[in-house]
Amino acid sequence: MSDPTQPEEQLLTVRNLVKTFRVPGGRKGSGNNTLRALDGIDLDLSRGQTLGLVGESGCGKSTLARTLMMLERPDSGTVTFDGIDPFGLRGKELLNFRRRVQMVFQDPYASLNSRMSAGDLIAEPWRTHRTLHASKADRDRRVLELLDLVGLGAKAAGKYPQEFSGGQRQRIGIARALALDPDVIICDEPVSALDLSVQAQVLNLLNDLQQQLGISYVFISHDLSVVRHVADRVAVMYLGRIVESGPTEAVFERPEHPYTAALTSAAPKLDAASRGDRILLKGEVPSPMNPPSGCRFRTRCWKATDVCAEERPPLSLDLEVAGHGAECHHPVSEDRAAVAAGA
Repeated sequence: MSDPTQPEEQLLTVRNLVKTFRVPGGRKGSGNNTLRALDGIDLDLSRGQTLGLVGESGCGKSTLARTLMMLERPDSGTVTFDGIDPFGLRGKELLNFRRRVQMVFQDPYASLNSRMSAGDLIAEPWRTHRTLHASKADRDRRVLELLDLVGLGAKAAGKYPQEFSGGQRQRIGIARALALDPDVIICDEPVSALDLSVQAQVLNLLNDLQQQLGISYVFISHDLSVVRHVADRVAVMYLGRIVESGPTEAVFERPEHPYTAALTSAAPKLDAASRGDRILLKGEVPSPMNPPSGCRFRTRCWKATDVCAEERPPLSLDLEVAGHGAECHHPVSEDRAAVAAGA
């Protein structure tokens, strides 16, 4: 996590980002073949900060990651990276920009070519970005530096992925992402395929690298305990929308959106006194091709009223914590206030 005493420098700003996909056939009988994967996404990421992105499968987390990596072009909205619109770049300017945003993938077994040694895998990005390390001696030296940086050592350079454990493979993936000296690394479920003890090693490595290099992370995960450990801020996604965002502790300790409250109530807690009552959601997640009107969560929400079906909810701000808010007509803070008044 970043140092809260240091002033924040805005690095990435996303405003009203929309991305749709055409799906052949669509929902039977509806005539609708448009899937709105991202529907007005707003995000902010500061330099040296970790933004945790959480939500159920299919909510749009990976589509957002692919859009930030410029693997998908948004239908509308803006992405500003260090004052630049990356989607307006062409040629060498685009090539130079691409090195600044890299990714660590979910599966350390599928993301590495088994026919290439660890050293070759790390050096591969320089075949495209040739100006970074022009000579072979420079490339070889940098490979060894990166292997040492991620805790593998020089002897790992000549070994192949199948000779490493899952955690070691993920370290190679991290070293490869670092090879281009990026400003942002998008971590798409980077520890979900690893054992718990290995998860801790990789998470500590990411934190150490952030402290040393000042890298920013977009950390995508469905594991709330992991996100709470690594993130400075958290954004909660549901059906293509960011329904709540704010400082990590505020989101976990004072959730404003009922969906966030349900997620946090399901997260395992060691302290029995802090567990509280589990909130069980009813029904299934609606189809993103035919989302509910108004608030998208209303069909599963125990607080829903008629206005939730009629109007998209406004941003409700937490008056006690700056930068914490949720899109909700009936935020959870109303319940807390009612309990306090009754007491």
